[in-house]
Amino acid sequence: MDIRCYSPAWARDIADLYYQSVHAIDSAVYTPEQKQAWAPAPIDYQAWAERLALKQPFVAIIDDRVAGFIELDADGHIDCTYTHPDCQGKGVASALYAHVLQQARETGIKRLYVEASLIARPFFERRGFSLLKQNSVQRQGVNLINFSMERHV
Repeated sequence: MDIRCYSPAWARDIADLYYQSVHAIDSAVYTPEQKQAWAPAPIDYQAWAERLALKQPFVAIIDDRVAGFIELDADGHIDCTYTHPDCQGKGVASALYAHVLQQARETGIKRLYVEASLIARPFFERRGFSLLKQNSVQRQGVNLINFSMERHV
């Protein structure tokens, strides 16, 4: 696995990965309606290309394929952390997070924070993040739950 800085050549693959990873979540955790609100079809590839050009995520590459990505804003906000369903459980998110933690330390970011989904919350808790509050987010008229969490670096 190699962690690289974003390249526009990966925009479509990242958008597809995001959609696939959300829709692969067990329907006992998020309903099909919630997953559709979270990651709607059809995928808006132009919006994704614009977002990624702004966010400049770090990207995990395995065998020349996008395996995952993570976004780190200058203020310490981790906006997205996603792993392709075929690569889950193989350390991709852990490697991406370790890279972000290193970047935070090198750039003087003192606090990392995230709005973690139900399934991401344990991942961040294992990495020392504390729960601040539970949030209820409306997307396309559908309620989604996430958790504001933080960790001091």
